[in-house]
Amino acid sequence: MLSAETSLILNIYLAFMVITDLTIIAQESVTKEEENFVLGEILKNKNSDEIDELVFQLNESISSQIDCTQCGNCCRSLMINIDSDDTQRLAAHLHTSTKKFEKKYIEHSGEGTLAVMNAIPCNFLHENKCSVYAARPKECREFPALHHKGFTGRLFAIFMHYGRCPIVYNVIESLKTKIATSDETSFADY
Repeated sequence: MLSAETSLILNIYLAFMVITDLTIIAQESVTKEEENFVLGEILKNKNSDEIDELVFQLNESISSQIDCTQCGNCCRSLMINIDSDDTQRLAAHLHTSTKKFEKKYIEHSGEGTLAVMNAIPCNFLHENKCSVYAARPKECREFPALHHKGFTGRLFAIFMHYGRCPIVYNVIESLKTKIATSDETSFADY
């Protein structure tokens, strides 16, 4: 475990190292694929509650340094699931009926059990800002969901977003640093 002083110094260092350039992040997601696989294997052997707490702290620190409206990559690249509450909230926000909203913006599965926004990038993304922010779907409100428990059980999804989201990328890179420092592990060997 890190001393309080070492932890503080590391946190200050990490605060200055936040990377938001999507080109760099996308390149790193390719070059660090094996390293991330190793991280996943290491995390599976860690106490999940302790990892959750560490991720919560990193997420809070990092997300406060990143302005999502300067990025908007999630809105440009993700398929968003939407439920009936989202549909009703968005329709009301746009002053239209649920039926008209669904016809214009929603695609349903053949069985009718799944509904998704019908466009990528999102219909509501304008100048990297959500034009329906106050009424946005639950998935959008939760993304990238690093504030939820069960981080180690969601590694596949987390790593899918590593090359897409500056918050996820920086949390993972900071997590590597914290684990390497506490375990004397070197990810540079991978």
